[in-house]
Amino acid sequence: QVQLVESGGGLVQAGGSLRLSCAASGRTISRYNMGWFRQAPGKEREFVAAISWSTTSTKYADSVKGRFTISRDNAKNTVYLQMNSLKPEDTAIYYCAGDREYTRAYLYTREMDYDYWGQGTQVTVSS
Repeated sequence: QVQLVESGGGLVQAGGSLRLSCAASGRTISRYNMGWFRQAPGKEREFVAAISWSTTSTKYADSVKGRFTISRDNAKNTVYLQMNSLKPEDTAIYYCAGDREYTRAYLYTREMDYDYWGQGTQVTVSS
């Protein structure tokens, strides 16, 4: 079983940056695609970004494309989300997620394709 723990959230002014980390334990995640999702108050959880197990492919939601960068360090069993040019609408709880199958070729954006979830980290962007 994989346990995921997010960190790095906090309060930042609009235009600022944050780097989220997702540390995995219990099993190596090196052969799993990994994703980030977020849930704003009163809204459903939505896809933010995903990265392939091989690190060769990434996918982003249109709302964060060009501002956020997902990366991973398989040696550290950790996934990152670098968030730049933050906007108030980026305020949400951010969740790290692990694909339900290993070495899949496609990067999924649906919650149902991810089996492992962290507890989330709060990101608040003030205007």
